Amino acid sequence: MSSDDPAEVSVGSRLIASLVAARYFAALKSHASGRLLDLGCGKAPLYGVYETLASEVTCVDWGNSLHQTTHLDKEADLTKPIDLPDQAFDTIILSDVLEHIPVPLDLCREIARLLAPGGKLIMNVPFYYPLHETPYDFYRYTEFALRRFMELSNMKVIYLEPIGGAVEIISDIVSKNMMKLPVGGVFAARITQAASWWFARTRLGSKVMKKTSSKFPLGYFMVAERPG
Repeated sequence: MSSDDPAEVSVGSRLIASLVAARYFAALKSHASGRLLDLGCGKAPLYGVYETLASEVTCVDWGNSLHQTTHLDKEADLTKPIDLPDQAFDTIILSDVLEHIPVPLDLCREIARLLAPGGKLIMNVPFYYPLHETPYDFYRYTEFALRRFMELSNMKVIYLEPIGGAVEIISDIVSKNMMKLPVGGVFAARITQAASWWFARTRLGSKVMKKTSSKFPLGYFMVAERPG
C-alpha cells in the first residue's frame, strides 16, 4: 500500500495511489535514465526512486500548485511553451497531470520537443475518478485518445495499460464517500481500501481486474518513446 501518512495520501485514495506507484516503480527501473524531467511534479512523490536512476533531475511545476513543491527547480505554466531547450531530457515523468491541461496535444508535442531521440515519456492519467483540483480538472482520456496524442506528437507507444477495474472503481467511490461520514468514516474507508488492495493481489482479484479493466479502467499507465 501507499504511505500511511494522511498528509501525503488521503485514506480514500490509497488504493489508486498504490496501484499507480507499483507501475511507476517497475517502469522507472526499466526505462528511466540520463537527464530526467518531472513535469507537474507537485510533491515529487517518486523522487526517491528516480533520483538514483537518473544522472540529473529537473522538477517543474506551476506557481499555483496546491502541493508543497519541495523539490521544485523551475516554475513553468505547462499550458504554454516551456522555457527549456530542445532534446534536453532522456526521461520525462507526467504523473496525474494531463487531465489538468486545457489543450493536451500542445503539451504532448512540447514533451516530444524536450525529449532526446530514444527518450521515454512515463505517465499516468485517471479515468473513472472524481473531480479534483477544481477548476483545473478538464478531461478524462480513453486509451485511444492517449494513442492519438502520441501519434500526432510523433511519439511511439511502448505500452499502454489500464489501472484497476470494476472492483477498484467501486472501492474508490465508496471509500471517498465514507470519508464524509462524521463517525467512523475514516476507519471504514481504511478497511475498504486495504481489503481491495488485498483482493487485487489474489488470483481471483487479478482475474477480475483483467476482465473488467478494458471497459471500466480506474486509470491508464503509459510508456512512450521519441523515435531515434
